[in-house]
Amino acid sequence: MTRAVLVSRSAPPAITQVDLPDPAEGEALVDVTYSSVNYKDGLALAGNPGVARVDPLVPGIDVVGTVSALGPGVHDVAIGDRVVCNGAGLGETRHGGWAEHAVVPSGSLVVLPDTVEDSFAAAIGTAGFTAMLSVLALERSVSPDDGPVLVTGASGGVGTVAIALLAARGYRVTASTGRRSNEASLRALGASDVVDRATIAELGKPLQRATWAGAVDSVGGATLANVLAATKWGGAVTACGLAQDSALPTSVMPFILRAVSLLGINSVEAPLPLRQRAWERLATDLDPALLADVTRTVDLEHAIAVGAEVVAGRVHGRTVVDLRH
Repeated sequence: MTRAVLVSRSAPPAITQVDLPDPAEGEALVDVTYSSVNYKDGLALAGNPGVARVDPLVPGIDVVGTVSALGPGVHDVAIGDRVVCNGAGLGETRHGGWAEHAVVPSGSLVVLPDTVEDSFAAAIGTAGFTAMLSVLALERSVSPDDGPVLVTGASGGVGTVAIALLAARGYRVTASTGRRSNEASLRALGASDVVDRATIAELGKPLQRATWAGAVDSVGGATLANVLAATKWGGAVTACGLAQDSALPTSVMPFILRAVSLLGINSVEAPLPLRQRAWERLATDLDPALLADVTRTVDLEHAIAVGAEVVAGRVHGRTVVDLRH
């Protein structure tokens, strides 16, 4: 048995004891030290069927900890390895990281570099991992000399890490946020400019003044349509979220008149080599001190309330869940 948060369609989320199976073929048992609170975790807590696809479910799309047992045929990791897993069905199609122990697909585990502490890996989490995947995709098409890049949803988990990563690579970053009270912290992360999200939240013309060399979007909807419409010739925009809307009310104009590229980012099914590359870059490119300023730590008892706050858009930065006690 393991202590965990359990979500059920028949009862509100609660902390309880959950059966802990032995790791099967291709799986590893991880003694969890930290997890985190992500937007998807908040949706799972609310019983969103698009996220919580098994019932009951332990939320937590992030697992950080130490491998304590291996299933048959596992050679990717060894007992005693400090590891991180982001996505891979955790907290959606299988029990996730809001538990003292978790059984995880070994092929999605990344052995943490010695320089990355468990708590820092959890602060990065799926949000930061997704931000890194976005930057890796963006920098293939857009260089710092091409012009400013926009980060939407800048006060959220993906946005805060994306700002820090892009600024560290020399990009001039404009942050779009609905919380102007966060302007000072966004600038501390590396944003050169901060704009009100209201300026791009309502659908505009299909082709607008060419402003951005590229963008990292985690909002979707009319915001993403406006970002595409205002992207320069040959620019690229990554899309990894739908906080505003899953619908994309755009036209082909940015694509056929400005050769703009729309790059989809899927962190859940990222293959192991890409996961390893992303974490190698996170270990070297992201200053732990910058992330510490926008990270708070809670215990399992308080994680449930934070999940609702994340979905409501009331959380700035990252929230780590400490499972060591």
